[in-house]
Amino acid sequence: MENPNKFSDPLFVTLVASLCCLLWGSAYPFIKLGYSAFDILAEDIPSKFVFAGYRFILAGLLLLFLFRVISKRKFELSGRQFSSLILLGMFQTGLQYMFFYVGVANTTGVKGSIMNATTTFFSVVLAHFLYKNDKLSKNKIVGCLLGFIGVIIVNFHSNLLEFSFSLTGEGFVIIAALIFSITAIYAKHLTGSIDVLVITGVSLFVGGLALTILGLLLGGRVTHFTLESTGILIYLVLLSSAAFCLWNLLLKYNKVGKVSVYNFLIPVFGALLSALFLGETILEFKNLIALLFVSIGIYMVNRVISTK
Repeated sequence: MENPNKFSDPLFVTLVASLCCLLWGSAYPFIKLGYSAFDILAEDIPSKFVFAGYRFILAGLLLLFLFRVISKRKFELSGRQFSSLILLGMFQTGLQYMFFYVGVANTTGVKGSIMNATTTFFSVVLAHFLYKNDKLSKNKIVGCLLGFIGVIIVNFHSNLLEFSFSLTGEGFVIIAALIFSITAIYAKHLTGSIDVLVITGVSLFVGGLALTILGLLLGGRVTHFTLESTGILIYLVLLSSAAFCLWNLLLKYNKVGKVSVYNFLIPVFGALLSALFLGETILEFKNLIALLFVSIGIYMVNRVISTK
């Protein structure tokens, strides 16, 4: 279904990884717009779970439908493979977003975005211990630090100077980042024997179902369907389908560190697109500086890989 050579080409990796981060970055403003369109209050975490659940259930079903149409094959999974996908979905989509939504609700957007950027560090360090050909190096460490500095710059605010840490706030966001890093490596392992569309589709569907059930049990509801709110939900479904599927394809054919470093682009794109769609100031010097730091960081990480 996919061309391995294309997905390992450096330029193609850069373009696709950047596209994924652009899509995930756009989720920040569109999720906020969705809360407003569906009349979900800021403190209503259960309804946010249901909203996220609907998004991932539909995204998963869309990918499984595409697999059936494109490959014209039935789902043929062994009991062990199916169990692995259930496990992936419960953790990568379900558990990760449970921690993420609660964490974001209990911290500032600035701190949440910075804490979530630890995903890259976790991925690079885990890859160092799990893969012989993806070890830490001086350039890789410097690249990650530069990327993290870029994330701090794009989110810079005076409250960064005030130290405070909450387990259910910043702590939960970091836990969510760790879960995503671990499950992304687990998904890479599964791509060796299962089609990427099936992996992504089943995991999104299972995680979405878990989020929906949990949200409903806690009293959450999403009922205010209008043309605007439905359109926002459809966009979030499409971006989830495309971004997660393309990201898993990149992980299948590349080293974890080479792909994960692009995660630093998500808060940069998120800030720029939030400014664009939410009417905030966009042409700020700090955004350009942040993008420069992130770009240099990505170059440093990929440079050490390409020169080995």
